[in-house]
Amino acid sequence: MNPWERYVVPNLIACACGTKPIMKQREKVVPKAEGRVLELGCGSGTNFAMYNASKVERLYALEPSPGMLVKARREAGTLGFGNNIEFLETGAEAIPLEDNSVDTAVITFVLCTIPDWRAALAETRRVLKPEGRILFSEHGLAPDEGVAKWQRRIEPVWKPLAGGCHLTRDISALFTESGFRLEEAETMYLPSTPKVAGFVSWGAARAA
Repeated sequence: MNPWERYVVPNLIACACGTKPIMKQREKVVPKAEGRVLELGCGSGTNFAMYNASKVERLYALEPSPGMLVKARREAGTLGFGNNIEFLETGAEAIPLEDNSVDTAVITFVLCTIPDWRAALAETRRVLKPEGRILFSEHGLAPDEGVAKWQRRIEPVWKPLAGGCHLTRDISALFTESGFRLEEAETMYLPSTPKVAGFVSWGAARAA
């Protein structure tokens, strides 16, 4: 990992993922998490304050970036999570949890950066209990061809600058191709956000 990826990218991502429009998206899904919760790509801990402490039995915060984990541990300490949070310093492609052990998986603005999303969603399905569900809010490929065209043009330059973030992943398709059915799904362009990075999907999914 070069200095740009280790020191600069975590700060850029923490800033970009904490804008007001994106925070509002997070607030639509994170408070619904309950039971034993797995958060994929917890980043700097932006979601931590949104969890309903009375509903969350334990939080597994998975994050592969050491720079992000420093911020996340600090945030968890500030919020007083204590022993109710466990950090998993690894990628989502190999989740170190037992089969059928998680009630809720929270995935917010992270599918764009996971190198192997198929493996990550397969692992998520493995660790979810049969009645478990995914709560998600993600940005991705826009339905308007004019916007999508620019997403494809920009992506090769965007990815290395933004920590591997893809602009052209079709979020609904990622879930259905991975054996999930969408129970709830809404979409919109975020206000005050460039359309190439502002088409978002959010909702819930369960194993089909």
